[in-house]
Amino acid sequence: MWARISLVCLMTLVLGCTSGLGNHDSVTVSSSDLLEGQPLGGVPELSDLVSNDEVLAVSPEMGAFLNENVRLKTTIGVRMNTLIDAIINKETFGLEFVEKTRTASELFEHRRGNCLSFSNMFVAMARWSNLEASFQEVQIPPDWSFQNDVFLLNRHVNVFVDLGPLDDRVVDFNIDDFKSSYDLRKITDARARAHYFNNMGVESMQAGDTPSALGYFYKAIAENDRQFSPAWTNLGTLYSRNGVPEYAEAAYLLALKVDGGDLVAMSNLAGFYKQQGDEERAAMYRKRVMDHRRDNPYYRYQRARDAYVAEDYGTAISNLKAAIREKKNEDEFYFLLGMCYLKKGDERAAQRWLARAEEVAATAALKKRYSTKLEMLLSEME
Repeated sequence: MWARISLVCLMTLVLGCTSGLGNHDSVTVSSSDLLEGQPLGGVPELSDLVSNDEVLAVSPEMGAFLNENVRLKTTIGVRMNTLIDAIINKETFGLEFVEKTRTASELFEHRRGNCLSFSNMFVAMARWSNLEASFQEVQIPPDWSFQNDVFLLNRHVNVFVDLGPLDDRVVDFNIDDFKSSYDLRKITDARARAHYFNNMGVESMQAGDTPSALGYFYKAIAENDRQFSPAWTNLGTLYSRNGVPEYAEAAYLLALKVDGGDLVAMSNLAGFYKQQGDEERAAMYRKRVMDHRRDNPYYRYQRARDAYVAEDYGTAISNLKAAIREKKNEDEFYFLLGMCYLKKGDERAAQRWLARAEEVAATAALKKRYSTKLEMLLSEME
């Protein structure tokens, strides 16, 4: 279950980016100008929007649920297990994934929301239960969806629980799709709130509510995390949609200043300069996008899959080896590499790479899958 954080215009969909801003001295719109939002009517009354404290607030109903299901005087392991059991039990709780961002108490009330909503609720409940819970960003492969005439780049947030002498736990709304090979990074509550308010801004923008969108992007950046590039990028998209190109350009450039790897800001700038007739700058950003794609192991893996389907095993192998150089613990890379060699008739190489896939696989089920394939291959070689 993936959290939606960044918008990109339909005409500028890409898979990568790189650092570097170029020389754009003509851009004179400041970060303060962008946040004040005068061309959009100014920031609305923030008291009308969700507050920082509301995001993780525990409602009386949540407290009653926790009192009934979690005993605070038990060990941390027991508290953790009883909390999880109470939430995943469909008879007592029941959760459903929908593309909607909610606070902790809203998700508890409605039982429907996205991964960020679930993470909000679980962190709030875990802390009420005296467990050390924090948010973490999960660096999943680039994942895009299409809604309301725009492409959305999906990213993921889940929960890390520190159980002291016991094993740490990762709590994820869709644990079946979670892989331990993904890069994880614990984040502050302020960064998590920036995710929340940024999502709320995107949802408001898609609903045509420009004042609320501006207010939520302001809260994400000014009140929580000025280094959170997706909010700057989406603020640029808001200005672009409302016909303020100079502000859109400034916001995209600022997103790249705080994070040179913001792929949506990079691709939006390429599209922006193309629309402005500045083909030189557009080409510069397109080239940087393409350079980054070549360095992205998941992009190379996708290229390899396409080549495998087309029976171009040499191209597939080349892309897979490039992917493995960048990321050495992805079992899927090794498995497909083994299958390529098997199709080429090199059974020894196939055996070696399938064994490597089994070695790095994170779960018993995956290890069994690769072991079975390897056993079949060995029997055919006898």
